[in-house]
Amino acid sequence: MNFQRGRNREEPEINLIPMIDVLLVILIFMMVTTSYAKFSELQINLPQAGGEASPAQANPINVGVDASEHYAINNQGISYTGVTALATALKQAAGQQTDPTIVINADAKAPHQSVINIMEAARQAGYGRITFTTQNQPK
Repeated sequence: MNFQRGRNREEPEINLIPMIDVLLVILIFMMVTTSYAKFSELQINLPQAGGEASPAQANPINVGVDASEHYAINNQGISYTGVTALATALKQAAGQQTDPTIVINADAKAPHQSVINIMEAARQAGYGRITFTTQNQPK
């Protein structure tokens, strides 16, 4: 029963433009604050070298070391207590892989000993395929 005869009901209206504006602002905020670094917790400046990129491997183990000798395996920071502990961490990162490729991402100012530590740990773990990440020289 309609008790209010002379009064017309106004249909509710949903305005989508303010909602779209808010979503665009959120999208811009997310794009600006997103970090695209592979090793975000380590500040690594790769050494420069010429050459061609090697073909991508199936599941390489990425080992990073910065100038302060902080280590990370597959983007997970680890505390360095010795070569044996690093070899154990490499074995855990390899999982079921029998001979994975170890990719060393060393800062250009990282001590030579830290790179040797990674290579020695890979040898102790029984992994012989080791490669290094560099950046191209500016032309």
